[in-house]
Amino acid sequence: MGGISIWQLLIIAVIVILLFGTKKLRNIGGDLGSAVKGFKKAMSDDEPAKKEEADADADFDQKKLDQKESTTQNNSQSKDREQV
Repeated sequence: MGGISIWQLLIIAVIVILLFGTKKLRNIGGDLGSAVKGFKKAMSDDEPAKKEEADADADFDQKKLDQKESTTQNNSQSKDREQV
């Protein structure tokens, strides 16, 4: 009783088609479809990237650690020379 019948939906559809035209409705539908497709692609691309970041989060490269230590030692040596 309180729902929308098929006849009411048809009348609304005819009014929308008369107001906007079929070409504009087709363009709107295409734009909406491509937006949804792009959103799904972005969501599926984002999940593996997050997973890789989580795996690499605690992974330390020995080279980076060695470089950091040598840089720290070089800086302390240059400070000692400046003080003398």
